[in-house]
Amino acid sequence: MKTVALSFRYLWSRPLAAALNLLLLSLGLASITMVLLTREQIDHAFERDLAGIDVVVGAKGSPMQLILAGVFQIDVPTGNIALSDVRELEKNPQVAQIIPLSMGDSFRGFRIVGTTTDYITHYDASLAVGELWNQPMQVVLGSQVAEATGLQLGQRFVGTHGLGSGGHVHGENPYRVRGVLKPCGCVLDRLILTPTESVWQVHDKSYEGDTPLDAEDKAAIEADREITEALIRYKSPLAAVTFPRFVNSSTNMQAAAPAVEITRLLRMVGVGTDVLRSFGVVLLLTAGLSVFIALWNAVRERQADLAMLRMLGAPPAKVAALLLCEALWLALLASLLGLMGGHALTSVIGAMLAGQQSLSVSGWTWVDAEWAVPGLAAVVAVLAGMLPTWAAYRLDVFTLLNKT
Repeated sequence: MKTVALSFRYLWSRPLAAALNLLLLSLGLASITMVLLTREQIDHAFERDLAGIDVVVGAKGSPMQLILAGVFQIDVPTGNIALSDVRELEKNPQVAQIIPLSMGDSFRGFRIVGTTTDYITHYDASLAVGELWNQPMQVVLGSQVAEATGLQLGQRFVGTHGLGSGGHVHGENPYRVRGVLKPCGCVLDRLILTPTESVWQVHDKSYEGDTPLDAEDKAAIEADREITEALIRYKSPLAAVTFPRFVNSSTNMQAAAPAVEITRLLRMVGVGTDVLRSFGVVLLLTAGLSVFIALWNAVRERQADLAMLRMLGAPPAKVAALLLCEALWLALLASLLGLMGGHALTSVIGAMLAGQQSLSVSGWTWVDAEWAVPGLAAVVAVLAGMLPTWAAYRLDVFTLLNKT
């Protein structure tokens, strides 16, 4: 214990050098911690939101855009598709279930999505308060929406056209809150869900309230109904081979396989995380070099102290342990600061994403990979201190006394 306490005092006997080494180590560890946290949570979010969705069908365009807009609700849709075409797909023997999605409006930045209750059931979400809708113009709020907007059961609000702010307000068609979902950790948390008929009613001029103005016009409109995208689940995995090709070649729609597109996306995102991780490694290597220089100079500057310790009976191993403990003190302090800094940076990123109603990332979580951070700090510190420690161990007491 005396060795540990003495090494701590020796460490801070040169406060500027100790602070610089601690800063470099902490920054490197914070960068690596942030990468571990964000990558783990984003991967988990992708896996969770994609669960059970075999293919997404929408208007022709970018397949990745189709997935990001329909599954994760973080991009603009490629367009609309005819409801009649989707109903034809329902008759396909390879299709087990189709969940329609209609998008285009928002409220305070949160998307209003027309769908069916199957969308809620798909993610095993349950109600915190209230009930599911039983008629058009009723909504169920995701947990993040309810928290951010303060909307209560029975309260009315109007949506704005477009997925951003500043669009036309649909003041003549207010929605009424009928229920609020429990947090599910999925895309539903940041959505306002309503029957598909609500979206049609808001955008069809043939409606006045709930009553059609003209039966003939209503029939014509019914034939031209559109939705934005359809989430499809196969009856058999074998459908993955033929169904997308059938949709892409035989219809005016496009089918995109989430597994393929997300793999491509993670490969591109992985380049950025690799750069950040490499930056952290460079900082750690720089910190290791700085620690090595500091400890090497410490051996030279403390020769009088080392001679005194040897005179008092301290064996060479204890003298060497002083230098090694200094390095380990740096590793311990840097681990604590690095982990806290990494979580703080992740919280900032999460707040920025939350402000854009994007993927949920939190700094208030722990991933198993973080256990490697203290070990990494210890390895860097020990490697940096090995040569100075060996030099301290090899110093001869008589040589030290002659020099002092």
